[in-house]
Amino acid sequence: MRALQIAATGMDAQQMRVEVISHNIANMSTTGYKARRVDFADLHYQQTASPGALSSRSGTTLPTGVQLGLGVRAASVSILLEQGSIERTSQDFDFALEGDGFFQIEMPSGDVAYTRDGSFKLDAEGTLVTAEGYPIADQITVPGDARRVTANADGEIYAYFDGDPAGQLIGSLTIAGFPNDKGLEAIGDNLFLETAASGNPTVGEPGEDGLARVRQGYLEASTVDVVTEISELIEAQRGYEMNSKVISASDQMLGATVQIR
Repeated sequence: MRALQIAATGMDAQQMRVEVISHNIANMSTTGYKARRVDFADLHYQQTASPGALSSRSGTTLPTGVQLGLGVRAASVSILLEQGSIERTSQDFDFALEGDGFFQIEMPSGDVAYTRDGSFKLDAEGTLVTAEGYPIADQITVPGDARRVTANADGEIYAYFDGDPAGQLIGSLTIAGFPNDKGLEAIGDNLFLETAASGNPTVGEPGEDGLARVRQGYLEASTVDVVTEISELIEAQRGYEMNSKVISASDQMLGATVQIR
């Protein structure tokens, strides 16, 4: 009885949907997080009678045929690339991106990772690093005697010292953009890696070639909409229950068949 296997694929699909929703809700307060959604596709079909097949000796053809679907599968888990709201923090080393693009992070392996999380810190040498201690690829170091640090929308970072009201340029942030942001590989810690699907990055100054501009003292909030997630969760739960009802009905039908004497 194919209905058992078909309903099982439906339960698996809704279970994955619940897992993605739970991941979104868990990251509702994660800086720069982009909500995910599961995309489903129907499985292949058993062609009992193919459309267009001959149905008689006179040459008539079947207009629709008999095609029995075998269930559902998860086609992808895609990222919803929406601009998150910009929230003020007033911290000198918090940076938000307004528009498309990513900050570049240098990993211990030598690879470059990418992030929308601009909550940077200073390490013992005064280098701008992520919360995990990874330095940004632009290698910006703040002198220890700097009294204040500012950054403009173009990513230029200035340090101000006693007796020097004009300030000194100590570095610039660059932004990386991709032809297909959804093709990036998420590795945790708010970081992504380049893949063949994402294409090669285009690195440039903030505000150039469609890249984001920088806002100091702000962070980009998560794009998770809790109301939407709860609605999706209820819908997934109902879908799971309906598929389980199909399994119960199929079991009863099998039971009736076994009891025939």
